[in-house]
Amino acid sequence: MPLSNYLVVGAVLFVLGAIGFLSRRNLIVMFLSAEMMLQGVAINLVAFSRQHGNMNGQVFVLFILTVAACEAAIALALILMLYRRKKSLDVSLWQELRDPGQEPTVDVEAPPPVVEEEALPKLPAAGVEPARPPEDSYA
Repeated sequence: MPLSNYLVVGAVLFVLGAIGFLSRRNLIVMFLSAEMMLQGVAINLVAFSRQHGNMNGQVFVLFILTVAACEAAIALALILMLYRRKKSLDVSLWQELRDPGQEPTVDVEAPPPVVEEEALPKLPAAGVEPARPPEDSYA
């Protein structure tokens, strides 16, 4: 396959990831879009490495994959922590994380209302526990 096919696939992945990152407000979708952009760059590096006949691009992709794995672990831990605090993954709810003295940004679109989860019902006991036979009856 010619080099241009690989470059087109890598560019499409990168552009789709950039569009997803800039247009969505969900933290998980933004994280996955950033990962898609990294994979588009990795495909281009491997394609150029193969075209030029050296391993530099492929070694660099190994470093990118390692950093992406570390980033995934840290980002998912951060997303879980933020979700536990606000009960939403909407980015606009994180205004208090900005630097001190910085003006808050105002969204044109209001975030969806936070729905409180109801406590799960407690099930009653199923009935009377049957009597156990004496210990020596099995001997």
